[in-house]
Amino acid sequence: MQMNKLILGLVLFLFGLAGIMSVLTLEIPIPLEAEAILSSDFSPMQIKLLMLINPIIMLIVAVTAGIFLYEKVNLHVPIFEWLISRRYFKPDFKSILKHGIVGGLIAGILISLISLVFYPMLPEEFLELGEKLKPGLAARFLYGGITEEILMRFGLMTFIVWIAFKIVKEKRPQIYWTGIIISALIFAVGHFPVAFYAVGNPSLTLLVYILLGNTIGGIIFGYLYWKRGLESACIAHIFAHVAMLMAEPVLKL
Repeated sequence: MQMNKLILGLVLFLFGLAGIMSVLTLEIPIPLEAEAILSSDFSPMQIKLLMLINPIIMLIVAVTAGIFLYEKVNLHVPIFEWLISRRYFKPDFKSILKHGIVGGLIAGILISLISLVFYPMLPEEFLELGEKLKPGLAARFLYGGITEEILMRFGLMTFIVWIAFKIVKEKRPQIYWTGIIISALIFAVGHFPVAFYAVGNPSLTLLVYILLGNTIGGIIFGYLYWKRGLESACIAHIFAHVAMLMAEPVLKL
């Protein structure tokens, strides 16, 4: 059993690492002072590689926490568990896929509608930075769809649910909702530095937009992780990006 967990952890780490490596396709702006210091000793590619150290450490922590805790609170990675051990019941592939696709499309539509409402009120500097940072398909699907779900759901949400379980001593629905909502909010607040970098003194409207846009998806993905497993959450995250990509030319965002 321990060997199976080790293999599962390694598999999740490698999938998450693939997502982190996809970030190399992006042009990530860094403060001019830091760029001046780094460029004297490192090439542009080396600087990009240095920027991957932090997410790799976060990935290691998330996978480690998830592997130790997910079974203790009845959370699952059903497809990989079955593929690795064959000791579990064969997962319902159709249900995992169906709920993932539907949940992702709903999330993508809601996020696109939020963008449509807030778009006229967003500062030009923030929109320009958004255009510069707009990720390609590899980063959207690999980093967004897989790495972020391993970090935020398998790692963070699992840990929060486990803490709530230790306090309540029962596996009530409330402990899962606590993990779902808190992990989604933390993910959303983690995007605030982008607003401060772009605008300097962001308005309440901008912060609310970032909070809503990033929380709503996290809630849907967290619910799917709880009810259908991590793979369903990953599928949903990927299809949320599919829906948003389809909505961009329609809504002219």
